[in-house]
Amino acid sequence: MTKVSFFDKRVFENFLKVTSYISVTLSLIVLFVDIPKDCKSLYGWIFVGLLVVIYILIWIWANTLNKIDIKVEGSDVTIKVGDIFQQKGLKAIAFNEYFDTQVDNKIIAENSLNGIFINNHLGVPVSDLDDYIRNYAFESDEFIESNPNRAQGKVDRYQIGTICIHGDYLLTAFSKFDKNNKALLTMPEYLEFLINFWDKVNNVYAQQNVSTPIFGSGITRIKGHKSISDEDLLKIMLWTFRISEMRFKYPARLTIIIHKDKINQINLLDIKSARNGV
Repeated sequence: MTKVSFFDKRVFENFLKVTSYISVTLSLIVLFVDIPKDCKSLYGWIFVGLLVVIYILIWIWANTLNKIDIKVEGSDVTIKVGDIFQQKGLKAIAFNEYFDTQVDNKIIAENSLNGIFINNHLGVPVSDLDDYIRNYAFESDEFIESNPNRAQGKVDRYQIGTICIHGDYLLTAFSKFDKNNKALLTMPEYLEFLINFWDKVNNVYAQQNVSTPIFGSGITRIKGHKSISDEDLLKIMLWTFRISEMRFKYPARLTIIIHKDKINQINLLDIKSARNGV
C-alpha cells in the first residue's frame, strides 16, 4: 500500500520544480544547437517519456522517504529511520512510572526498547542502576508516592515525564501501570508526559543533541485510542514540542528515530510539507 497518492499535489509540485530546471537548461541549449527538422518529433517524444520517468521517480522517492529535516519554532529537527543506540548525544529511553528494571516479559518485555537497553546497552549491573535511581537527586515534585502494596517491581512512583540522566541516556518515566502491570495511558496523560518531558529536556540537554523514539509506538496502550497510528503519535510529539518552551540552540538538534518496521506507516512527505511538521 502506497503512502503517497500518484496524483498527490506535493509530488506534482516537486515535479514542476525539477522540470523547470530542465526546461531552462534545454532552452539555453537550443539557443546554440540546431535540432534537425526530421528529428524534432522523435526528440519531442523522448522528452515526454523522460518527463513521465521523472514523475514516477519523484513519486517513488516520496513513498520511500526515510529521513527529513525540518524547523520547529527555530529548532532543527531530524526525523529518520535508524537505531537510537547509534545516535550521538543524549538518547531518551522510556521506562514506566516506577523506573522498573525487571526484564521478565511481565514488567518489561525483552524486545521493547526499554528491555533492549537494560539487557544490551546498560554497561553496568542492573543492581547498580537500581542504586543509581534510588539515590538520584529528583526534584521534590517528581516523586509522587511509595506503593508498598505493589505485588511486583519497585514501589516508588514518579510523575510521568520525570527524567533520570544516566551516562548519555535520558531515562524517563513514561507509562503508567495498572494493577496487572500493563502499560496504559490516557490521551490527556500522554500529552502531560510530552509537555513535562520537553520541559525537563530543556533543563538538562546542555546544548547536546537529543534523540528520542516515537513515544507510545511500542506496547504502551493509549486508552480509547487503540487504532492511533505511529504517524499520529509523531505529529502529537511535534505539536507538543512546538508549544513547549523547549528550544534547541545550534548546533544541537532533536532527532526522532523511527523503527525500520514502522516507516511504511508514516508519510514523511506529509510531515515535511506541513508547517512545523504538523
